[in-house]
Amino acid sequence: MKLGYILLIILTFTVSPAISTAPESCESGSENPCIDKAKALPLKIIAIVAIFSTSLIGVMTPLFSGYMSFLRPDGNGFMIVKCFSSGIILGTGFMHVLPHAFEILSSECLSDDPWHKFPFAGFVAMLSGLVTLAIDSVTTSLYTVKNEVRPVVDEYGTDQEKAIHGVGYNHSHGHGVLISPTKDDGPSDPQLLRHRIIAMVLELGILFHSVVIGLSLGASNDACTIKGLIIALCFHHLFEGVGLGGCILQADFTNVKKFLMAFLFAGTTPCGILFGLALSSIYRDNSPTALITIGLLNACSAGMLIYMALVDLLATEFMGSMLQGSIKLQIKCFAAALLGCTVMSVVAKWG
Repeated sequence: MKLGYILLIILTFTVSPAISTAPESCESGSENPCIDKAKALPLKIIAIVAIFSTSLIGVMTPLFSGYMSFLRPDGNGFMIVKCFSSGIILGTGFMHVLPHAFEILSSECLSDDPWHKFPFAGFVAMLSGLVTLAIDSVTTSLYTVKNEVRPVVDEYGTDQEKAIHGVGYNHSHGHGVLISPTKDDGPSDPQLLRHRIIAMVLELGILFHSVVIGLSLGASNDACTIKGLIIALCFHHLFEGVGLGGCILQADFTNVKKFLMAFLFAGTTPCGILFGLALSSIYRDNSPTALITIGLLNACSAGMLIYMALVDLLATEFMGSMLQGSIKLQIKCFAAALLGCTVMSVVAKWG
């Protein structure tokens, strides 16, 4: 998937100048009193610190939920918080990323043919969702085959009894030895396996979205826009971090992997801002190359986030045994998911 995104960036930078003819007004740039590089620079530094801090707080909160009894992974409180966070991720895809992709790819700075005659944003988001489904399915199959416990043959050539997949228990007779998988060897529990795949694919989708956000903010010199974005992005990354942190916690990775994924999430947008700063002298928001690249990447991220929120997070929980066994808890979780979507819809006013 990473290779696909890299190829997409290279393709758009290579092809877009040939298929996009920007109007002269876009090439020359418009007179905007808010464009002030000197004022924008300190705001970008504030954005780096603020977004990193709030992202880290959000993603780390679920990881330390063991110290808070009401956020136990097997408790109702954690389930409600996770559904709220899933609503945040769903709202991010529908209310932030996808509309931004439509807005960018319908810009007047892009040629009428083909960008205004075909809904590329919706098309790419649709393909992204299908590709995410394929990767989700194939990855699950590969991990299942890889971590399958097979019968052990002893020195006399006889098959041993199949391992009983209990908690910390495997049984065999004869000279064959069966070793229980550990965290490093790979999970034998299918449910744990699903949690790990969900956490990795979700983080991948969020990371690409975060890079696009950081790059756009870092390259922009519009001080008026940056001020509003700092507040919106802090709230956005705080709640999105809670959702990702909950998935990482359920995946039961080693502590090193947990913190690595947490810091990777928290640092991606600040790194994107720094990269945008380095390109700010040559980067133009309204250039065809920038518009096509950012628009297509946003569409890809939207497809991934919407798929993950609906299929791997909300549907999985609502169809699971815990919620199916309690109508009251279902209503609470639905209200939490709706609240999460509502929060991101409100934040979209400033984002």
